[in-house]
Amino acid sequence: MIELPESVTLANQLTKAIKGKRIERVIAGKSPHRFAFFAGEPEHYGVLLRGKTAGESRSYGGHVEIELEDMRLDFNDGVNLRFLAPGQAEPKRHQLYLAFDDGSALVGSVQMYGALSAFRAGTNDNPYYLAAREKASPLEDGFDVDYFRSLLHSVDRKKISAKAFLATEQRIPGLGNGVLQDILWTARIHPKKKAGDFSGQETAELYMAIKNVLRDMAEKGGRDTEKDLYGNPGGYRTILSKNNAAMVCPECGGGIKKEAYLGGSIYYCPACQKM
Repeated sequence: MIELPESVTLANQLTKAIKGKRIERVIAGKSPHRFAFFAGEPEHYGVLLRGKTAGESRSYGGHVEIELEDMRLDFNDGVNLRFLAPGQAEPKRHQLYLAFDDGSALVGSVQMYGALSAFRAGTNDNPYYLAAREKASPLEDGFDVDYFRSLLHSVDRKKISAKAFLATEQRIPGLGNGVLQDILWTARIHPKKKAGDFSGQETAELYMAIKNVLRDMAEKGGRDTEKDLYGNPGGYRTILSKNNAAMVCPECGGGIKKEAYLGGSIYYCPACQKM
């Protein structure tokens, strides 16, 4: 899934790979997918995008947006983006294919669910997109201690868990269930612990973990559980994920637990992340 570290990585790679290239051919919706969402009808994407020249690509939370003159092309959630060099064959299955004037191409395919949205600049009123554009990013100076405290004070801390606080309601766009695991482990906070039970030290540790872990993930090209624009895994080695085959905590040597919680899996060390 595209979360903040992956969106930063993809945006940087896209700018280097396609900026200045003109779109010559567009195929949208080739492989029907129940949970591939388009802005409008995919059959109109050719008219909207053909002939446009790619500008900068930018990251907003878990969104990756390509500037195409007066148009924008936005990807989020479970969209896999791949750049194809000239001569590489078009995959048999995909939800979006853009062929450029130099023979290269960009392919977008959806796994579980994802949005591939083409729209005129300034016209996207999707609340998730707007939240990603408007809210402070943990990678920016605007996400300071006071801002973080304002997020904590905006919720019912007696009822909301650490996972729910961080990864729901778009409070911190781009921070999802994937990056959540290592952030909470670094702060030594159990995913189910109520925000109202955080000590002052835990609150400070959580703030710093959000800033530092996400920065580390982004600087290393995303997590090793995800792929970049060229199909390579990210350089950040996740601590709590399916990639930790031994399921051993690197801090205490104890076993890592995995269980279902709030619509997804959580990983935690019972010894280091106590309730």
